[in-house]
Amino acid sequence: MVQKFDFQEMDLKGAYIIKPFYATDDRGGLIKDYNIDTYKAAGIDYELKETFYTISKRCVIRSTHFQLIKPQPKLMRCISGKVFYVIVDLRPESETYGQYRSMILSGDDPTCILCPAGFGQGYLVIEDSVMSYKAAEVFCGEGDSGIMYNDPDIGIEWPFELIGGKENLIISEKDLTLMSFRDYTEKMKG
Repeated sequence: MVQKFDFQEMDLKGAYIIKPFYATDDRGGLIKDYNIDTYKAAGIDYELKETFYTISKRCVIRSTHFQLIKPQPKLMRCISGKVFYVIVDLRPESETYGQYRSMILSGDDPTCILCPAGFGQGYLVIEDSVMSYKAAEVFCGEGDSGIMYNDPDIGIEWPFELIGGKENLIISEKDLTLMSFRDYTEKMKG
């Protein structure tokens, strides 16, 4: 079986659901989730600068993270396990400012999400997981920021029932002290 690249722009402009090149035979398979020429031919200007992975235990929540300095577009894919993945449009000039979209990403499905610059992203780990980040900008620690996972203005509907309830959440100290969407909006005005 051979599946060629397929790019579907989401209703949050600049964000894409990407079905990568995927070939299988009796030996196993090959997944190619990034090729600069293929992306450019699809009208997506995206050049890879950094790759990293997160290894997360079930029940971990990673809040809506982004970089205020050197925004970091990311091609995200779940290598193993399963996560409830969320992107949030944080571009103040956008018609979809403050809106989010969510989907399940799984190691059983090579689908990727292209989270563009100016977006935040986060996820709830449903099964022990490894997430691949292919970033079009290098990490900038001084610009690292985020919005609380439970911000009422964004209103993400996390499926806590998939981890046995909210009381099972594993969250970092950093993520417990992130700003609100209102704080973010004020910061962007200033």
